[in-house]
Amino acid sequence: MKSKRDSGNRGEQYAVDYLVRKGYRIRERNYWKPWGEIDIIAEAGDTTLVFVEVKTMHRGDITPEHNMTPAKIMKTKRAALAYANAHPELSNKGWRIDVIAIDLEGDAQADIRHYINI
Repeated sequence: MKSKRDSGNRGEQYAVDYLVRKGYRIRERNYWKPWGEIDIIAEAGDTTLVFVEVKTMHRGDITPEHNMTPAKIMKTKRAALAYANAHPELSNKGWRIDVIAIDLEGDAQADIRHYINI
């Protein structure tokens, strides 16, 4: 059985691959501060700075989105604000927070959903 960390790492890689196919430029992965973490920091095609939270689960009764709690959203916002303030040259077109939810089925990606500007 795969660990939660292995599933999370696979999900993040699926998310990176998905974003690159959509024309995003990946700037950083696993940005961490004591008050929050951001899985992926990217630039959209219009140069908007995008902070992406990736939620990955094996198919079941609940979806990965259910793990995006108000507390998690607040932590992500704090980390995004810290990054944007530290890199004003990147956020001149604005920034947003997206969620990518990934269902896994066995060793394969079963489904991916991208929620823009949560």
